[in-house]
Parts: sequence; structure tokens; C-alpha cells
Amino acid sequence: MSSSYWLTNVRLESGYLYENGVISGTETEICHLRIEGGVINEIVTADKPLETDLPKQDGKNLLLLPSFIEKHVHLDKTLIGDTWRAVTPVANIMGRFEVEKRILPSLPTSTQERAENLLATLLSAGSTEVRTHVDIYPEAGLHNLEAVQKALDTYEGKLSYEIVAFPQHGLLRSGSKELVRAALREGATLIGGVDPAMVDGDVEASLQQMMELAVEANAGVDLHLHDPDYLGTFTMRRLAALTMEAGLQGRVAISHAFALGEVPAGEAADLSAILAEAGITIITSAPHSRTLPPVPLLHEKGVAVAAGCDNIFDTWQPFGNGDILERAGRLAERFRWIDELSLSQSLGFITGGKTPLDRDGKRAWPNVGDEASVVLVEATSTAEAVARRAERKAVFYRGTLVAGGLQP
Repeated sequence: MSSSYWLTNVRLESGYLYENGVISGTETEICHLRIEGGVINEIVTADKPLETDLPKQDGKNLLLLPSFIEKHVHLDKTLIGDTWRAVTPVANIMGRFEVEKRILPSLPTSTQERAENLLATLLSAGSTEVRTHVDIYPEAGLHNLEAVQKALDTYEGKLSYEIVAFPQHGLLRSGSKELVRAALREGATLIGGVDPAMVDGDVEASLQQMMELAVEANAGVDLHLHDPDYLGTFTMRRLAALTMEAGLQGRVAISHAFALGEVPAGEAADLSAILAEAGITIITSAPHSRTLPPVPLLHEKGVAVAAGCDNIFDTWQPFGNGDILERAGRLAERFRWIDELSLSQSLGFITGGKTPLDRDGKRAWPNVGDEASVVLVEATSTAEAVARRAERKAVFYRGTLVAGGLQP
């Protein structure tokens, strides 16, 4: 496709519809977008003939949404492309580590092949930005990082990405400090960690070592935190303090953070204010089987919240389809966001905060100058797209069609 063209006949949201003072639906209009150099350079309504010598790509009156962000996935763990297997039961997380270390190296498919398969799945579902955690531990060395980097290289120009150097078996417990340091030198852009109390056995030492590595490499942080209730909230408070001390505000995330939903509302509210001050993002996979962090409260307190699919058919879970829009819908189900406004605004959890309309019904996206990373879906509104997990017809990354297609 030409670097300059018109994406014609796309459906844009223009405002909310009201009935007796209550939002009852969403109003849309058909528009044409001029794409140039991967950016939206012009937006015009389709009520007049378009006179242009530029190529045209017909959007078929499909709804235009910002493309999605997959904020938490493990490209190196997936079994996609390999034969079916259910999960082997184990007694605890330590047992899960051992199963994974035994199975993954024995597979006939390579880590790179499986990662590429998962990237294709994510892209077809509308995700053009991916944050992947990559296991770093002595037995694997930097193999997983190297394989994932090769997989990502095959998708150059189709998506953007971040790589988290993730000491899955505990930064302290597995003695992986030097390996993580090497991973940060070799292209990882964030450092991860896991359960400073229950896996590493020393909250302070684990967090201190993680933050020291982050400061040394000028890297962000994304901590897996499954530790429950007050043990988990204690860890979060300490991480927030260390984040402020290190000057890493806005560059730290806590994935899962189940503890926020396991303590009284007052404790969660107090901690939310601390997290907001430290600029810490909470990332949830919206699992069916755990208490979720209180997303509405976090949002109210100014804490950034994002979603990720996490495990997608691996030695930890046999489930998962790589569809982050499905996770947004699951969040809506869990928190009973069933009206037009709350459903439409829930899209922001998988787009970095972008929604076509703001809460007042004014167009917030797209605007001239925005990156042309978009998804065309079969839906009448964002609310319908989230609630019904609308079919993705075409995915564009910086103006280039990267998944799906629009037939003439």
C-alpha cells in the first residue's frame, strides 16, 4: 500500500444519543481519512465526493477503533503451534517451575517458532503493541531472550514491543542478577520480578536488587505480584517508596496485584493514592478464578490500569486465545459495566487510554496527527465492540495493513 492514501468510508463515533437525559446509544458518521507517512493527516466527512489522485482503500462502513495494546504476555512460554497438552498438576508454584523447565526444552518446535505463532495471533486480534516477559534463569541463560528477539524481528514494521527480563524463578532464589543484567544490556527494556515474599523469601532484598538493576540500566520495572492481602499490599507500599526514591515515577508497573482486591476498601483506597503519586501502573489479566484489583477505585484515584492476556496455552494454563478485546469485555462483565458509557470507556484499558469519545460525548480520537494504528471492526459502536467482542476485519500499524483485509 502507498505511504499516502485515503482510507475511505470508515465509521467514526460523533457523540452519545440521549433518551430522557440518559445515554441510550452512540451516534456515528461515515468519514474518509488521509493517511500519510503512517499518520492521519486529514479527516473529512463522506457527504461530498472525494476528489483526489491518491489511492483509496474502502473501509466498508466498518467502525474505526485505535489498535490495541497487549500489556502482559509471555511469548517464550506459549505452546501455540505444538501438539495439544493439558496442564500437569503440581503442588505449588515451585513444582510449576520444574515442569516448565523440563517440558519447554524438549518440544520439537522452537521457542522462536512458537513466539511467532503467538505474535500472529495477537496481531490478528488487533494488538499492534506488545509487552512480553521473557524468562531469565541459569538453566536457560539468555536463550529465551534471543529467540523472542528473532521472532520480533520477523514482525518488524508490523508492531512495536517492550521486553521484560523476567527472573521467573525468583531474582534472589535463582541467583539470576548477573543474567538479568546481561539481558538488559542485550535489548530488554524493563526488569521484572516475582513475589518478593513467597518466591524470593525476602521482600526488601528482592525489591532493592530489582530497583538497583533498573536504575543501573535506566530501565522500567514490571513486577509479577501474586502475594496475597496484607503481604501483597506491604510489598506494593515498599515498591512505591523505592520508585519515588529512584525517580522512576511513571516507569513502574505491578502485574496482577490481587492483594488490592483482598484487603478492605479503605486500605485499597489509601494504597491507591500512594500508587498514583508514584505513577505505578496496575496490569491485570482479568482472570476468572481470582479476586481482581478494584479497577473502578484505582481509576477514580488516578492509577493507570492496563490489561494483558498473560498465559496463552502453555504449561501453566491450557486456556487463552490472545484476544485482548475479549479481556476488556471480561473486565466489563466482572465490574458490571453494562451501560453504553461504561462499556465504551472500558476500551481505554487496552488502548493506553484512547477512546473514540470522552465521557462527555466529545470526539477524543482520532485526531489529525494521530498515528494511523487502527482496527476496523464489525460493530455500530465501541460499546457493542467490547460487549460483543466484535470481529476484527482489518488491522493497520502506522498506516500499513498488517492483518486481515478489506476486499474490493
